[in-house]
Amino acid sequence: MQVLLLGGTQFIGRHITEALLAAGHRVSVFNRGLSSDPLPAAVERLRGDRDAGVAGLAALAGRRWDVCIDVSGYTPTHLHASTTVLRDGVAHYVFTSAVMVYDDPDDIGTGPVLETQPRVPPAPDDLVEVAGDAYGRLKVRCEDIVQAAFPGRCTVLRPQTVVGPHDTSGRYAYWLQRVERGGTVLAPGDGSDHLQVIDVLDLARFVERAADQQVFGTFNLAGPRFTWASFMALLGAQNLVWVPAPLLLAAGLGFQQLPLYRPAGGRHASLMHVSSERAQAAGLVLSDPAETLQTVRAAGPLAALETALSAAQEADLIAQAR
Repeated sequence: MQVLLLGGTQFIGRHITEALLAAGHRVSVFNRGLSSDPLPAAVERLRGDRDAGVAGLAALAGRRWDVCIDVSGYTPTHLHASTTVLRDGVAHYVFTSAVMVYDDPDDIGTGPVLETQPRVPPAPDDLVEVAGDAYGRLKVRCEDIVQAAFPGRCTVLRPQTVVGPHDTSGRYAYWLQRVERGGTVLAPGDGSDHLQVIDVLDLARFVERAADQQVFGTFNLAGPRFTWASFMALLGAQNLVWVPAPLLLAAGLGFQQLPLYRPAGGRHASLMHVSSERAQAAGLVLSDPAETLQTVRAAGPLAALETALSAAQEADLIAQAR
């Protein structure tokens, strides 16, 4: 197939591009050309700026592709422009949304979250700042625009937190680096809270399958769900002190400082219990968490987490917990 990827050189887009090439498809990537580009020379590079609306997509005008895979659409401005330019030139539109489109249900803990779970209210079309709670609302509006422009011929993907090789966020890598650094390690909660992510390689392979097999519809993409005690054991952590969630909350610490941690009963805890059964029935194959860890370690240098908990904060909280 001829495939257009909006994005394509960083993390998720890079892995999707590699999966498409491995399956024999011909790939064009569209982006601003400002980031490092590790892709093979066979990939066609198209330049533009989605923030500029239709005018920024001039390089796509008049072209035709079998599939468009959108991993860089965050605002209504982005999606109004891309669906307008590509509506007649693309047969199938695959949009990467997020589980953050779901509202936090009142019955947290009963889960799992299915594709039928109510979504948060959509953002207005003039909202362009992707920050905080606006992220989920923007993705909701983007989903609506895609489905209106490509009725019956679109795929909407709602991935969990994506982890894997070349992840620049540092969220998953933080815990690997902290355990490897040694000493007494702060472990959040009491070990019974749950963690759930999606391996980027699993996501990329499913995207290629959805494109190749014309898998239409909406799908959650979430990996195996396991406890924090299991995660720490997987990492090989030895000297742990479990710091109760109320202490962490009182210290003002959350998902940014303690990445991937959403305590039971807290905000967005339901998003650590997301069902991907529908996607699995359509061909999603999930890696074992130990395999994900191994591929991340083997990929080379790990990104640092800019909002990481300081050593002084960690020591103070460990002392309080003790």
